[in-house]
Amino acid sequence: MRFCTVLCRGAEGTARQKVPRGLPFQSPKPARSGSVAQTFTKPVNEAAVDSLSFSKAKIGCFFQERPVLKNPFLEDALLKGYLKRYIPHEAVVSDLCAFGERVANEVDGWGRECEVSPPQLVQYDSWGRRVDLIHTSAAWKRMKDLSAREGLVSIGYERHYGEWSRVCQMSKLFLFSPSSGLYTCPLAMTDGAAKVIESLGTSWPVKEAFNRLTTRKPEYFWTSGQWMTERQGGSDVANGTETVAVPQTDGSFKLFGYKWFTSATDADMTLTLARVQDSTGAIIPGSRGLSLFYAEVGRDENGQLKGIEVQKLKDKLGTRQMPTAELLLDGLPAHMISTEGRGVASIANMLTITRIHNSLSAAGAMRRVVQLACDYATRRKAFGKLLKDHPLHMQTLARMEVETRGAFLLVMDVCRLLGLEETGIATELDSHLLRLLTPVVKLYTGKQAVAVVSEGLESFGGQGYIEDTGLPGLLRDAQVLSIWEGTTNVLSLDILRCVARSSGMVFHAYFSHTKSLLKNASGVSVLTPAVKAIQCALSKLELLVQDAATKEPRYLEMAARDLAYSLARIYAGALLTDHASWKGASPSDSYAALRWCEQDLCPVETNQERGWYNPGSPHDNAALVYQQTQH
Repeated sequence: MRFCTVLCRGAEGTARQKVPRGLPFQSPKPARSGSVAQTFTKPVNEAAVDSLSFSKAKIGCFFQERPVLKNPFLEDALLKGYLKRYIPHEAVVSDLCAFGERVANEVDGWGRECEVSPPQLVQYDSWGRRVDLIHTSAAWKRMKDLSAREGLVSIGYERHYGEWSRVCQMSKLFLFSPSSGLYTCPLAMTDGAAKVIESLGTSWPVKEAFNRLTTRKPEYFWTSGQWMTERQGGSDVANGTETVAVPQTDGSFKLFGYKWFTSATDADMTLTLARVQDSTGAIIPGSRGLSLFYAEVGRDENGQLKGIEVQKLKDKLGTRQMPTAELLLDGLPAHMISTEGRGVASIANMLTITRIHNSLSAAGAMRRVVQLACDYATRRKAFGKLLKDHPLHMQTLARMEVETRGAFLLVMDVCRLLGLEETGIATELDSHLLRLLTPVVKLYTGKQAVAVVSEGLESFGGQGYIEDTGLPGLLRDAQVLSIWEGTTNVLSLDILRCVARSSGMVFHAYFSHTKSLLKNASGVSVLTPAVKAIQCALSKLELLVQDAATKEPRYLEMAARDLAYSLARIYAGALLTDHASWKGASPSDSYAALRWCEQDLCPVETNQERGWYNPGSPHDNAALVYQQTQH
């Protein structure tokens, strides 16, 4: 340790005392009786010292202005332009404008409260009785009331705007999501449950549940859980589900099993999969043995959960605002709502909805971090000028903006297709396109969100890494978006299954619609480079798909991830170009389309040329990953 020398004047004259550098200097202890201790004298120019920035424990005179969240609707030119083009209803714009104001001035604070006051589990009361109480913050409860009043689920089922009702609903959720304290997760599952019930029929025993899931009355509103994941699996529910359903004499069932990951565990009801046990105790394995069940989450007269024990709350990287638990189902009363053995098929609609919500949250996170970074660039000075006046910084923000625009248009187009299907006006090609694009958009936006939000945090410098700014939570929460509702690889393989089950019709729908989008932009000269880039990439992709049909299945499996990325990039490019060609478009819309199309739009073709999918690649990949040190 380095020392500094301090002169001390006392009765004995001048003494030298060594003090560790960086520690506060303390005067010598007072001398004992009979000696005289002399105190330090103040400097003569006392006023000059008092005026110094750090005198008398002051902390300086500079304080960096924080980024300000303004009305996220008014600040989003693309969202406003999109709605103006497709839904020119004053009521929609007025509602979103008012809601955006509330998000900025009130709801965002609630979201922060949810973050700093995470759920707590109390398993036993002070006398040892099992209670399994999950305590959530007051802000979390306010989010539930707000969600009902604002129609964040019900808009999609009221259908006041016909086939555009889903776009209206998702536009509102787009504003809400990054400020919601993750309340969009229970809303996603609530929406998914309502969709399943609607598709199966809203008769007893789920009629009241459907009405509660889709109401605007806070006191009547329910949220739903989605209890599918067990110890063996995430996406492979067919082989990973061990929960059994024991028939009761009244036609109901009791469920017994262990649910390893249940999000929004404080929900009022749930949908879950289980295997019906016959009178001998036998069950049917695989997906053929799974049925879908509806269960309410309630307590008995002693205040204990009916047929449920909460084993623990999950300690997660992000999404800490929301209770996620491991549950033991020990005789949970339930009703079968699917045909027996058709449980997996019955949750297909739920997966469509929750994957769209996941994609929306990804786009919303990207938009939020870009908005905050842009505002901060007008407040933060570095090297003598504001960040917005540094060309390199603005180039970085522009790249983030281009990615965000691509993600937004991808999500909204899937919402458009969903609206067409729900109102009965979708063509066969529309339905095929929805089936293909749902996993494509989910997997791509999930990866985009992590990259863009990470870059966004970097734009705040060190403050982007400090928890009490609220910024790191954006990244922690974004990381889950590439994991929940199917990882990137799982969804890439799902795309191949979707191609096989449709006998290739999903590709036909994709190529047809992408080409029709490009027609609108072909006559706009400024967009010519973008149109040519997309047409070239589309032609390469068509040839590759045709060639892949003649190869072994392993070839496409290895190419599946790059294929998914290619589908997403080409389609997003076509959407950006189409949007830039309408009469109300701005020069920024054209610039964004051109910048998007400068990247490799068809990485699957590029990597095929490099030999990434050759027959020997799996062996080479495994040898590289598991290479042993040679002695």
